[in-house]
Amino acid sequence: MINVINLQKGFEGIEAVDGVSVHIRKGSIYGLLGSNGAGKTTFLKMLAGIYKPRSGEILINDESVFENVKIKQRMIFLADSLYFYPNTTIQQAAHFYQSVYPFWNETRFNKLQQVFKIDVTKKIHRLSKGMQRQVAFWLTLSTMPEILILDEPLDGLDAVMRQKIKNLLIQDVAEREMTILISSHNLREVEDLCDNVGIMHGGKIIIEKDLDDLKSDVHKIQVAFKQDIPADFLNDFSVLYKEERGSVLLYIVRGKESKISTHVQARHPAVFDLLPLTLEEIFIYEMRDVGYEIENIIV
Repeated sequence: MINVINLQKGFEGIEAVDGVSVHIRKGSIYGLLGSNGAGKTTFLKMLAGIYKPRSGEILINDESVFENVKIKQRMIFLADSLYFYPNTTIQQAAHFYQSVYPFWNETRFNKLQQVFKIDVTKKIHRLSKGMQRQVAFWLTLSTMPEILILDEPLDGLDAVMRQKIKNLLIQDVAEREMTILISSHNLREVEDLCDNVGIMHGGKIIIEKDLDDLKSDVHKIQVAFKQDIPADFLNDFSVLYKEERGSVLLYIVRGKESKISTHVQARHPAVFDLLPLTLEEIFIYEMRDVGYEIENIIV
C-alpha cells in the first residue's frame, strides 16, 4: 500500500533522510524507532505530504502523495506538538474537520464522546495537555482515515486512556484495515501495537523486520565454563554486547535460537541460559552496534 523508494531530504547541509526505502502493507501497524535526530519526524512529514522530498518517491496506492488532495483526504498526520485555533471549542473543531475530510462520521464522533467524556462546548486551549491529546484522537478517528501517521501519539495520557486509545486503534485496524505508522520513544507501547518495525539512525533505516522475526533473531545468553572459554566460542555469530560478571559471561547475540543453543551446548558449559529480549533491549544493543554510545546498561 505504501511504497517509499530511496527517499532523501536535507536542511542546511544536514542530510535528515538519506536513501530510505520501506514498504508498509495495508492493515498493518508499522513502528518507526530511532535515536534523537535520526530523521523520523522529517520522514513522517514527507509521508504525510507536508515536506517535498529532494529525491526519491513516496507512493500510496501507486500515487504520489505530495499535493495529492485525494490521498490526503484519507490520511491524517497526528504530530507530537498539537495545534488548535485559539478559542475553538471541540464542536467547532469537529465542524472544521467535517469541512476538510469528506469521510467524516458524525455518528462515530458522538459515540466517541462516551469514551473521552469531554464536554463538546469546552474550549480546547483551556484543557490540559492530556485532554487536548484525547480531543486530537477523538477528531482524528472520526474522520475514518485509511492511513494514520502518529508521532509520539500517547504523550501526556494517563495509563487508562492510553489503553483505551490503543484498543480503538487496534479495532480500526481489525475492522477497517486502517494502516498505521507510529513513531514513539516508548518502545513498550510500540511492542504492544506493531506488526513490523524499522530502526532509523543517521537518516537511514538500519533494520526493518517483522517484530516477531526481530525478537527471534536477537538473544541474551548467560554462560559459564568450568575451564577456560573455548577458543571458537561464538566466532560464527554476530555478538552485539559482551560482559563478564564474575565467572558468568553475558552475551547479546544475533542469530537463530536453535543454532545458538546447539553451538553453546556443544562446548559443554557449566551454566547456560538463553533469555528473550524486549524490543527496548534489542533497540539499545542494535544502536550500540552502529556506534550510538550507551553506558551503564542494566540488563
